[in-house]
Amino acid sequence: MDKRAIVVGASSGIGKGLAELLVRDGYVVGITGRREALLNDLYNTAPNSYVVKSFDVDDYSNIESNLSELANQLGDVELFILSSGTGKRNPELELSYEIMTLNTNVTGFTTVINWAYKYFEKRGGGYLSAITSIAGFRGFSMSPSYSASKSFQMRYMEALRQKSRCDGNKISITDIRPGFVDTAMGNGEGAFWIAPVQKSSVQILSAVKRRKGVVYITKRWFFVALFLRLIPNAIFERVRL
Repeated sequence: MDKRAIVVGASSGIGKGLAELLVRDGYVVGITGRREALLNDLYNTAPNSYVVKSFDVDDYSNIESNLSELANQLGDVELFILSSGTGKRNPELELSYEIMTLNTNVTGFTTVINWAYKYFEKRGGGYLSAITSIAGFRGFSMSPSYSASKSFQMRYMEALRQKSRCDGNKISITDIRPGFVDTAMGNGEGAFWIAPVQKSSVQILSAVKRRKGVVYITKRWFFVALFLRLIPNAIFERVRL
């Protein structure tokens, strides 16, 4: 029997790359996103391997019903990946953008991950993973809401790993922390160590299958994350990032 997976945010970037890898690995993949036309383009490359369900993670009232409907269409889902989010530089602190970022990266994220965790609780186990970011280690002046929301995501995934372990659930929780990836959102001006989507997707899927709790994409970003954690506040607050 084919394996089943759901990728939220599969219309482009890492989400699309992961969906394509999963299909090559024998999965039937439920793909979601706001841009239905892009999802249909992906579907048309392998119609027997994709199930399309277009929705927006900002529409909180319908997330659970949409995901439940998709899971029912697929059957027994063993792997769930959240690769949907938003982020850009906002040094002017435009309030509408700050709120929009929090709506997507905090409320939308929580609604999606909460549904997935409960699904795997009922199922008796599974693989649950989400794309966060190394930006969550510190608060960055160029993108306050983004770095704050990514910090929230990292702590939420940590809490679920603890919950799964303490409750005896067989749910593998993987927190995927990329640096710069060659996508519209991840490739900022002046970015360095930009990783190709294909390389990033391969490393992510390998880490999920090995039930890694935390993975840095690409691996060298582990050292950047370590450096960020070690910078004293008195120094960090004087650096414009």
